[in-house]
Amino acid sequence: MPRQPNWPVQLAALLAAAEARPFDAHRWNCGRFALAAVEAVTGCKPRIRILPDLEATADRAGFPRLPPAFARPGDVVLAGDPPRLGVVVDGGRAAFVGPRGLIRTPLTTCTTAWRIR
Repeated sequence: MPRQPNWPVQLAALLAAAEARPFDAHRWNCGRFALAAVEAVTGCKPRIRILPDLEATADRAGFPRLPPAFARPGDVVLAGDPPRLGVVVDGGRAAFVGPRGLIRTPLTTCTTAWRIR
């Protein structure tokens, strides 16, 4: 799944729409946010299989792993404590679903990243 030509605009629209959307265990959680980000960047929903942990589930989507320090905007990342999926928003930060909307943290808090082509 290659990136769409207008992926920065689509990702920005997703981030704007999610900015104040609070966490909901069933409707809006880190997995749904990561899927929405992949769809915004590529225009396609990846096929996933839910596994016992987030890292294994993200691996099953088929995107290559890379160190978080090399992640670029639009790539999916995993933060370690608490474990949650998010998306890189700029050269040094990632966004995650929080209790009252998106929260941004440094990429240094992430343990794994996946390159969204």
